[in-house]
Amino acid sequence: MQQSKAIDKVLFILHFTLAMIWIYQGSVPKLMFHALDEQRLWELHGLDELTMLMLVDVAGLMEIIFGVLFLLLKQRKILHYFNMAAMLGLSIFILLTDVTYFQQAFNPFVMNLAIATLSVVAIQLMNIQHNQNITS
Repeated sequence: MQQSKAIDKVLFILHFTLAMIWIYQGSVPKLMFHALDEQRLWELHGLDELTMLMLVDVAGLMEIIFGVLFLLLKQRKILHYFNMAAMLGLSIFILLTDVTYFQQAFNPFVMNLAIATLSVVAIQLMNIQHNQNITS
């Protein structure tokens, strides 16, 4: 029972952290400031400024919703798989768009790997918890 409570606490921290990362990334750089890096990525694909800004806003809203889901849903394993896929997909998108982003001190590889790893750990803990519930 102690181990289960400890796992619950760690899972709460992981889910809360992922929620805050996604909500922050969607609201501050995208919606509040229309981050120049975000705009530049779309600009490199030949989009006009209005479309580019709209896509940044849509991406921001989607990230906020995704973050809120980590707070609301009880069965979060599927969210973790989506999270890992999103990190891989975003990394590939940026890599194909402009490899120089991966040369910067704070780059997509570092952040995306860290975020995906939080989901790997969460899934492992959920599996342990599930196996404990079966044997109890």
